[in-house]
Order: sequence, then C-alpha cells, then structure tokens
Amino acid sequence: MTVHRIRTPLSEEVIRKFRVKDTVYLTGTIVTARDAAHIRALEYHNEGKPLPITLDGLAVFHCGPIVKKEDDGWRVVAAGPTTSARMEPFEDEFIKNFKVRIVVGKGGMGKSTVDAMKQYGAVYGAFTGGAAVLAAKAIKKVEGVEWSDLGMPEAMWILQVEDFGPLTIAIDAHGNNLYETIQTKADSLKQEIFRKLDKQ
Repeated sequence: MTVHRIRTPLSEEVIRKFRVKDTVYLTGTIVTARDAAHIRALEYHNEGKPLPITLDGLAVFHCGPIVKKEDDGWRVVAAGPTTSARMEPFEDEFIKNFKVRIVVGKGGMGKSTVDAMKQYGAVYGAFTGGAAVLAAKAIKKVEGVEWSDLGMPEAMWILQVEDFGPLTIAIDAHGNNLYETIQTKADSLKQEIFRKLDKQ
C-alpha cells in the first residue's frame, strides 16, 4: 500500500501506477457530477457541444454539495459522497469520452465502469461516507458552478482542493476491484459457516 499526494490534471501513465488499497490525496481542480450532470455532459458530447470545463485528467466527485453564498462567491459547507451506483449507467461513457482519471464516491461501481477504467486508464477513489465536513475542509475555493438550473446538488461545481482525501483506491486501472474481492471472501466465509452449521 502506497500513499500518493498528487495534483490534477493527471496523466494515464500516473494513474496506471496506482494499485488497489493505495491511498491518494488530491490537490488541484476537481468537479462534482451526479446523474443529471452526467446525462447533460453526455448529451453535449453527442451533440458536438463543448463542456464548460475540460475534464481530461481531472477527478469527478459523485457529490451533491451543500453550498452557501458568500459575497461574490460560494463556500462549500458539506460535501459528502453520493452512492456511486447511481452513476453506473453513464460512467463508462463518461470516462471514455472525457478522459476523467479519478472517480470519487462511495460504494463502488459495476463491471462496465471497471472495464472502462481498465481500458482508458482511470481509478475509483472511495471516500468515507459521513465525512462531509472533512471533505469540505479540503475544498479551498469554488472556482465556479455550471448548469445551476439542475439545482444545487445536481449542478457541476468546479472546486480547488488541497490534500483532498484520504481516498482509498478501490478499483484500479488494471481491473482489480476491492469490493469484488471482499464480496468473494465474504461469500466463501458464509459458505464455510453454513457447512459447519449443517454438521451440528
């Protein structure tokens, strides 16, 4: 297990060095995007329209932040991760089309996303659920907000972060999936328990 302190934008070469169970702290630009923002971004791509920000090499955070207006800007009050399974129908195309290098969320993702990460060079960084204030402390500035018509949680927030983490690499760019490994081990232990109970 290795600790990486890295700055966006990130290259595919750097991402492919990460392994499951590594710890990452991010500095630089990240963006939030939930289902609505994923859908709109892919619609833009299909229509040949540019996104408001180039996502190549960035991290996308599955998050609906709580944001407070202050003077001429915004301050993130809380930024807990959203369950990433919500984005599974879109994430493979999102990675393919926009070259996002890190997906941050909670709960892991499915086979389509894992396959896309392996093919195009991206990883999944798991952020602890319930640590929304910790995440907000690492957000040093709101650079902007796009697609605010979608609502505060669904808009795309462009954030400057410093040592954002810890993120545990739960899916790496080689197809290794920590969630799958744990599930397989749990299933094996469960079967062993059933066998012991049957013998009693």
